[in-house]
Amino acid sequence: MSAIAQTLSSILGSDGVVEWDSLDSPTQQRLCRAFPESSLPHCIAYPSTQAQLAEAIAAIAASRCAFVPAGSLSKIDWGGVPSGVQVILSTARLNRLIEHAVNDLTVTMEAGMSLATLQSILADSGQFLALDSAYGDRATLGGIVATADTGSWRQRYGGVRDQLLGVSFVRSDGEMAKAGGRVVKNVAGYDLMKLFTGSYGTLGMICQVTFRVYPQPEASGTVMLSGDTAAIASASQTLLASALTPTAADLLSPGLVKQLGRGEEMGLLVRFQSVAESVQEQSARLMAVGETLGLKGSCHTQKDEADLWQGLRERMQPDGTEEAIACKIGIRPTEAVAALSKFAALSDGSGLGQIHVSSGLGWLRFAEGTVKESVLSMRQFCQSSGGFLSVMVAPIAVKNQVDVWGYQGNALEVMQKIKQQFDSDNILSPNRFIGGI
Repeated sequence: MSAIAQTLSSILGSDGVVEWDSLDSPTQQRLCRAFPESSLPHCIAYPSTQAQLAEAIAAIAASRCAFVPAGSLSKIDWGGVPSGVQVILSTARLNRLIEHAVNDLTVTMEAGMSLATLQSILADSGQFLALDSAYGDRATLGGIVATADTGSWRQRYGGVRDQLLGVSFVRSDGEMAKAGGRVVKNVAGYDLMKLFTGSYGTLGMICQVTFRVYPQPEASGTVMLSGDTAAIASASQTLLASALTPTAADLLSPGLVKQLGRGEEMGLLVRFQSVAESVQEQSARLMAVGETLGLKGSCHTQKDEADLWQGLRERMQPDGTEEAIACKIGIRPTEAVAALSKFAALSDGSGLGQIHVSSGLGWLRFAEGTVKESVLSMRQFCQSSGGFLSVMVAPIAVKNQVDVWGYQGNALEVMQKIKQQFDSDNILSPNRFIGGI
């Protein structure tokens, strides 16, 4: 047993630390996709309380060991390749509900609770959290905040930052800290919550979160339009300029539409959730727009609708294969259709792409065997249109050959100073974020 594993076992107990050789094969394979072979973690540690978590981080800091915060490991391979990591510290056992203020529409839980578990709890009170994260069946709330992984509901409810009300975390020296609170109007520490959202575990380890929640809608319906690229572009712009209020609106690449069994041309997937009469009326209006533009249209409700969105999520989230390349992109909304057209050309029509209509944020999944030049060509297109492309999932060999984040902004020096303040010894997820942070 390594020295750090022995130290953590004295804090967490013998069942709180699992060394590399004792990990099951799927876990080892996932970690091999996230870390270089020469620098695989020695162990995964599982604190059972927030106090244990703080004590474990203090011990790791005293040992000058690098570690990566994690939840269920569903996104452990996202972003840059961490260097010199000895420990993965998991919140999987920190999964308790702290408080659900039903009348205030807020909920507080430990960071290791899965999104699926929380949605089940909220459903009993007729409420839900408006996040549609990748791996939603097992992704933890802390991991969702750390990766700012929102999903298609961004159209109506905004991103993770818009729904996060409070966060508690453990600093790199083992001290507990918090920002925000448990009420909607509390704005104390708001900027700190922004910093932690999308920080990829480089500033501290999130241990508790508070979100605003929403009443479940009475009815839901989804309209699928597909057809000529110019007509899809016109339909999406008409949608944005209209009085329609979708909760989700996504442009889909031809390859993704084909995978969903809905044709072989570009698609527009729009979800309405409200009272039944409103859903029916809005769906009918969008169908009429599609008909005018010569697009194929279909309406989906109940199980058919649920299966459609589930199929979309399953196809877009990286499947864990060795050759998978998945990129997060941002583009001007007016350039989204052109971006998907460019992507389809680069991937011979087989790539899977999804872009949220109102924000221009989305995901691209390149086909297996894609060369890095195709990824870089797509990045150049995004950047020339005022956007970005970041390589979230790819073989380590690919990540070592490209700048994973492709950051072109002017805030790197500020980010480095923030990292220095929060983690002066650089033990939190080193090299996982922009500029080697």
